[in-house]
Amino acid sequence: MNFLAHIYLSGKSEQVMVGNFIGDAVKGRNYDKYPELVQRGITLHRFIDSFTDTHQLVQRSKFLFNSQYHKYSGVIVDIFYDHFLSRSWDTFSKIPLSEFIYVTYDILKRNSLVFPGKVKRYFPFFILNNWLESYTCVSGIESVLNRMSKRTSLPDKTSFAIEILLENYTLLEEHFLEFFPQLIEAVSKQFDIDFPDYQESQQYLPSA
Repeated sequence: MNFLAHIYLSGKSEQVMVGNFIGDAVKGRNYDKYPELVQRGITLHRFIDSFTDTHQLVQRSKFLFNSQYHKYSGVIVDIFYDHFLSRSWDTFSKIPLSEFIYVTYDILKRNSLVFPGKVKRYFPFFILNNWLESYTCVSGIESVLNRMSKRTSLPDKTSFAIEILLENYTLLEEHFLEFFPQLIEAVSKQFDIDFPDYQESQQYLPSA
């Protein structure tokens, strides 16, 4: 999962959210230097990544991109799943997405002093480019992938990724809608995080 899902899955704790946000940049036991709840967020981030990477539905989504992205297929699926989360946001939260994004940016800005150097370097661009809102439309995703291919080791195959997304849009959305409730349940049980808005909305989810 990418930024939007990680932040959503942090629940109501600001410090857990911060830890979850920086999770990729904290390696090994380096999380020991952070406050307890930030450590919990980093641990949560790792749990989410492990659960996602090994899930059969996610593997099926990755397969669509393997020919060009190989080991980076998971990165593409993470971003596309965030797109589908933004599309189905009202199923999982009563807070409007625009409000959730605004509050998230405010929390992260207030806690940016604890970010590792890597996160501090890209965070201004994260805010400037309104990264979380970029997930809501295909053109925004395309911009995200283009930026990532220039600044990271992600292959410059954006046109291919968008083509596969559009050709398999319904299938990928079905994968996400079947997978994400399972991830919510796993996070809820493992970390005792409540998702009351989602629990009240389960009746509206399509049948598997």
